[in-house]
Amino acid sequence: MFRSRVVALFVKNNSKALYNLRGTTPSRVLNEESYRLFSTGATRKCLDGFRSFSKGNYVPSIRNVSTVASVGIGNKEGLKLLVNGGPRAQKMVGIWLFGSAAWVFSMVILGGITRLTRSGLSMTDWKFTGGLPPLSDEDWLLEFEKYKQSPEYKRVNRGMSIEDFKFIYWMEYAHRMWGRGLGIMFALPFSYFLRKGYITVQLGLRLSALFGLGAGQGLIGWWMVKSGLEEPASEYAQPRVSPYRLAAHLTSAFAIYCGLLWTGLSVVMPEPPSESLAWVRGAAKVKRLALPVSLLVGVTAVSGAFVAGNDAGHAYNTFPKMGDTCIPEDIFDMKPLIRNFFENTSTVQLDHRILATATLFSIGALWWSTRKFEIHPAVQSLIGSAVGMAGLQVTLGISTLLSYVPVELGTAHQAGALTLLTLMILLNHTLRRPSPSLLKSLPQVGKTI
Repeated sequence: MFRSRVVALFVKNNSKALYNLRGTTPSRVLNEESYRLFSTGATRKCLDGFRSFSKGNYVPSIRNVSTVASVGIGNKEGLKLLVNGGPRAQKMVGIWLFGSAAWVFSMVILGGITRLTRSGLSMTDWKFTGGLPPLSDEDWLLEFEKYKQSPEYKRVNRGMSIEDFKFIYWMEYAHRMWGRGLGIMFALPFSYFLRKGYITVQLGLRLSALFGLGAGQGLIGWWMVKSGLEEPASEYAQPRVSPYRLAAHLTSAFAIYCGLLWTGLSVVMPEPPSESLAWVRGAAKVKRLALPVSLLVGVTAVSGAFVAGNDAGHAYNTFPKMGDTCIPEDIFDMKPLIRNFFENTSTVQLDHRILATATLFSIGALWWSTRKFEIHPAVQSLIGSAVGMAGLQVTLGISTLLSYVPVELGTAHQAGALTLLTLMILLNHTLRRPSPSLLKSLPQVGKTI
């Protein structure tokens, strides 16, 4: 097939010249045409390819171009693109997905601020479609009266002024409407791309699942808030949302973010960066180590949700010890035993400390064990970035704890968790195995960079 295409290309490009030379002697035609053809670099490369092909060791020149450019060949070998319509459509869909992921990131940050300012229980009702905020003094007084009936006002904010109430109300209202805005921002381009035929069946199913999960986030959020509007079991306990429901809400947001980010990367980078078979083998070795480390990063992030749900950050504001001891005595006081890991303030904070420390050392060990591997520079850069981010995240966590969880540091710590998770997603996506077509085109050893 390769040979027939090249021959056809020669005939097409040179038929006019051959036609103009009719009437001349055959030897002149041969000499002049041969000189012109053999004097071009393109012809020499094609003939070199014929020689290699005849010897059975032909290697396509596609190996030196980017992975996105190699998609055309990859389609013949079973590489299935997620987007139809060519590079322009890929770019448009990719920008949309990355924009949606960034919106979810901002939602997580705004949610953290809402929780840290104790604004989440200011709105005592919920509508799926939302509604206008209070527009008059009478409307504000009505909302304030509703809030006064809540356990949080009676036990925590009794005597609050209406101006203070307006602040926490606006925080919660902004968080809810920002989420609804994300739904619109996702649905409208999705409908447009479907109509244009850019979305494949595989991508359509994946995005529909993410959209459904996003719509369910509103319900999960209200389910969480509703738990904080109930009277606490003890008269001395402060009202707060269920740590299980808060963890479900935050984990769902993380899952949506990771899904959008991974899908966007798959759209704009169908093939991983690969320059040689040696780098591919090195990436496979790194992947076996990176997957469990990534799982540990995710588990640590979820454990942070239980720290927030139990207000565990306001207890044991010392480090490295927890109070006067390394391990509190009451870590197994609850029955059954499993409850301690999710509801016991001491155990929850101890777990998070252990997991965070294990994450830092695991990422450091990943860097140390792969520093001499023959891998793509992009992989090396991502591992180094993950080490730096893990160190910063631990520093933020300790600073937040010692400072009694100020809003600024608490928000930065939550953003740091999602940033570290982002780096691990990027790393694992870069470590994917190339398609068979790209593997066939790669040399054994890559160029030194």
